[in-house]
Amino acid sequence: MRSSTPRRPVVPLRTAVRAWALISLQTFGGPAGQIAVMQRTLVDERRWIGQQRFLHAMNYCMLLPGPEAQQLATYVGWLLGGVRGGLIAGGLFVLPGVVALLALSGVYVAYGETTAVTAVFAGLGPAVVAIVVQAVVRVSRRALTRPALVAIAVGAFLALALFAVPFPAVVGAAGLAGWLLGRRRPAAPPQEAADDGPPPLISDAVLHTDRPSTRRTLRVLLVGLVLWSAPVAAVALLTGRDSVLTQQGLFFSGTAVVTFGGAYAVLAYVAQQAVQVYGWLAPGEMVRGLALAETTPGPLIMVVQFVAFLGAYRDPGGLDPWVAAVLGSFLVVWVTFVPSFLFVLLGAPYMERLRGNRSLSAALTGITAAVVGVIAHLGLFFAVHTLFSGTVAVDWSVLALELPDPGSPRWVAVAIAGVAAVLLFRLRWSVLRTLGVCAVLGLVAGLSGLPVG
Repeated sequence: MRSSTPRRPVVPLRTAVRAWALISLQTFGGPAGQIAVMQRTLVDERRWIGQQRFLHAMNYCMLLPGPEAQQLATYVGWLLGGVRGGLIAGGLFVLPGVVALLALSGVYVAYGETTAVTAVFAGLGPAVVAIVVQAVVRVSRRALTRPALVAIAVGAFLALALFAVPFPAVVGAAGLAGWLLGRRRPAAPPQEAADDGPPPLISDAVLHTDRPSTRRTLRVLLVGLVLWSAPVAAVALLTGRDSVLTQQGLFFSGTAVVTFGGAYAVLAYVAQQAVQVYGWLAPGEMVRGLALAETTPGPLIMVVQFVAFLGAYRDPGGLDPWVAAVLGSFLVVWVTFVPSFLFVLLGAPYMERLRGNRSLSAALTGITAAVVGVIAHLGLFFAVHTLFSGTVAVDWSVLALELPDPGSPRWVAVAIAGVAAVLLFRLRWSVLRTLGVCAVLGLVAGLSGLPVG
């Protein structure tokens, strides 16, 4: 029989705040690195949570739309300190990145046309292409374990690249395909990972006392929906339904519920809409925004803050451009992360009593396979707009992918991308270190008069 955690916080909130603040300052390198930091701090060093308990929480968060690492922090914070603990953990996880990217977005708007800044971004852009390729390789090794999953990945890529199928439809179809595949060929149950350390504060068998109930679910859902929608409604009332701020609030509210597969997967959809539909920024600027997000702590999905900043600054309506940019930035951060808190706090009590559900795992397997194709499509988008000039188009008479009037390849960008690939794949350098080297190479090339624009 499983025991339950007490209602009072397992870890004093003051201690938890210090721990999560330190974790938040180390969350570079995407979700894999962020989860590794939490694993080392919470499971290996502090022994606040057991290994299997940590993995169960991580598996649930991978099923959710949104940044899985931030949601995992919220879940563990909830286990340690209830709702207040979850809010503290999830909030501190993103706070340093919000502050850093807001400052960098302002620097980009103010000084982005100078030679030095242009050259630095010219070095970062090709590095991002190599980073996305690395993400494709890493995810494919873990996700594409059988031919049917390879077919799902290829289908997702073709659906996006050739037929412009909406991203949510790709995710839904992949989840359904994974569920059907799981019914035909059930996967073997996963083996339990060893945990040889001293007993943790929250053992692998413990259950939280916050039991699921209709009353609790409705209360959390009501509060979450009000907090989620109130700022968007206020902005629409003050600036009008057609303002950029209202468009951003509505668009990123919708994006928050379909962001399965991590930041790289959803960025293909965000880039398509923000660049081609709304015109908030140029294709190359989307690459630069991702480069900035890679160099700051916190989830990579924080790049949406950069998108909102530029879009609101360039079309502020009746507001001062800087005021509009800051408001847009904070609004988009709010509607992106409030749903993450809502999903975790709403579903965690149920997940505590529903572990190892194979139907959910099978659907996740299909979605994860599709993520490989989605990230590959993102890599194609970034490569075309970073290493070449022109846009991708489809000649429907022959269904061939071609580059209309591509111009000459940007050989400096191609060379920097090659250097980044060697550093990442051959020398196994970290993302942050690789970006630093490529930024220096871009700066040197730009100041030397080479064509890096």
